[in-house]
Amino acid sequence: MAIRNIVQIDEEKCNGCGQCVINCAESALKIVDGKARLISEKYCDGLGACLGHCPQDAITIIQRESAEFDEAAVEKHLQRTNLSCGCPGTMAREINVGAKGPSPLRNWPVQLKLISPDAEYFAGKDIVIAADCTAFAYGNFHERFLKVGASGRSPVLIIACPKLDNAADMYIEKLAELFKTAKPKSVTIVRMEVPCCFGLTKIVDTAKVQSGADVKLEEVIIEVEGEVKSK
Repeated sequence: MAIRNIVQIDEEKCNGCGQCVINCAESALKIVDGKARLISEKYCDGLGACLGHCPQDAITIIQRESAEFDEAAVEKHLQRTNLSCGCPGTMAREINVGAKGPSPLRNWPVQLKLISPDAEYFAGKDIVIAADCTAFAYGNFHERFLKVGASGRSPVLIIACPKLDNAADMYIEKLAELFKTAKPKSVTIVRMEVPCCFGLTKIVDTAKVQSGADVKLEEVIIEVEGEVKSK
């Protein structure tokens, strides 16, 4: 512990707008219960980049005893969360809607770049990992792949594009951690028939091997014309 500069948040002034979260390069801030919070002292460099973006003037820099800034820990934290925008809308949440709701989707966020591997809704669940284009090419995507199963729950959805996202290594690391900690019941890979989309299958397969988890994998291929390809 050392005396150093670190942010202080006035919760009376904070309205939870999230502008400080967006502008914290270290992702040291998070919206919790409608207020900005410093999630770890070691993630805060004390430089105050977030100050000028707070419309409520709720953030100040003070000097106090705290854990020292840990650049290596920040790098690992950023790789884990990878919230490129830091937006409060990326907060992990389970969606509880009735069986006749507009969509069987049960989790948010769904983008692989944004999901948290330790989100509780992954634990022991069926997971669908789908290429971005599949839901547009296959008209019955929700009905077929997100329908309520024998467990009485819809599968948890993750989407990604193995070609455009350019994040294979990060995806493998994130999925390996998810498989290891969540121990999903099953994983269904839904991808397009185009060759580049096979990269999604390779990412999931590699993550499974790295995790050492006994995960049941299934692959479903969607044709460009919108039909499920027979194996």
